[in-house]
Amino acid sequence: MCNLYGSTKEANVRKHWRPTNSLANEWPGGIVAPRKLGPFVRRAKDDVGYSRELVVGRWGLVPWFSNTADIKYATNNARSEELTSKASFKMPWARGQRCIIPADWFDEPNWESGKNVWWRFKRADAEPWGLAGLWNTWTDKASGEIVESYTMLTLHANSHPLMSRMHRPDLDPATKRPLPFEQQDKRSVIPIEQADVDQWLAGTVEDAQALLRLAPVEIFDAGPSTPPEPTLI
Repeated sequence: MCNLYGSTKEANVRKHWRPTNSLANEWPGGIVAPRKLGPFVRRAKDDVGYSRELVVGRWGLVPWFSNTADIKYATNNARSEELTSKASFKMPWARGQRCIIPADWFDEPNWESGKNVWWRFKRADAEPWGLAGLWNTWTDKASGEIVESYTMLTLHANSHPLMSRMHRPDLDPATKRPLPFEQQDKRSVIPIEQADVDQWLAGTVEDAQALLRLAPVEIFDAGPSTPPEPTLI
């Protein structure tokens, strides 16, 4: 699961994902933590054809059925294996409400030493990540307030030579000792490469499902890092 990332400046978002709109005040980029604001790119809602728009919303999807935007449970990550069954995510997934989350880097915890050492993940080609996500627009029935929000998709990553090394080991509920590796649920974010952006944003559910895959290890530039305080955005 990812709980901290560096969002990409608007000028760089426009360069790589070419949204047709521009924000009123250019997005400065910066650190995004759960429930904080971040930018994402989606298929434009008001275009009957196909174009892309840049939106700023809360990282932590507000489900359509929620009575409040201030939900108490975490929705900043969504397991891809549960997209058709999880109440919070199954409607956005079925409706094709997919998005790209531009990120210069993301952080993950490494517990191989027995304590947490933060690792930072950039791309080896020095370009920003385009991470797979879902979005939702929630409206307060009492006040009419509109809240844009999004979640970042993750995938089981026990087979990945790099991402399988991240996160604190899952414990056996009875013994409180780490479960065997094959019973761990290591997770990875899902990069959407430039050649696949249109398929992700505008394709069918089956088209999108085909893109839910782990990235090759060669694409990563990763190593230990001290994350900054997640209070800038």
